[in-house]
Amino acid sequence: MNEHHFTYKVRQHLNRGLHDVSPVTVNRLDSIKARALSRQKVAVRRSVLAGVSSFVQDHFENLHLRQVLLAFAMAVGILGYTYWSAEQDIAELEVLDSALLADELPIAAFTDKGFAAWLKSSASR
Repeated sequence: MNEHHFTYKVRQHLNRGLHDVSPVTVNRLDSIKARALSRQKVAVRRSVLAGVSSFVQDHFENLHLRQVLLAFAMAVGILGYTYWSAEQDIAELEVLDSALLADELPIAAFTDKGFAAWLKSSASR
């Protein structure tokens, strides 16, 4: 039984049970529904920029200085680690490039299947 068929059966069952409800109960339910609908909030159309400003105000109004400093420290830490990691990669590439340019490699190394292994071992020195 798929979801649409199930919801159809539930709706039919509820509609059949509606005839068994007393008129007094139906009137009470109607008045409760009308009261609930009158209290329902009405959506107000605003511009997109007004929505952005209210989002910022609602979400950042209750931040404490400690939370802001912690977020800033985390961002600085992540940026610092990224910079350091990039510098390490560049340093490794410099060693390999300088070895290639200085002609310290034998000619056979370029055609050897173990060339990548040799490069890794020479970079670790």
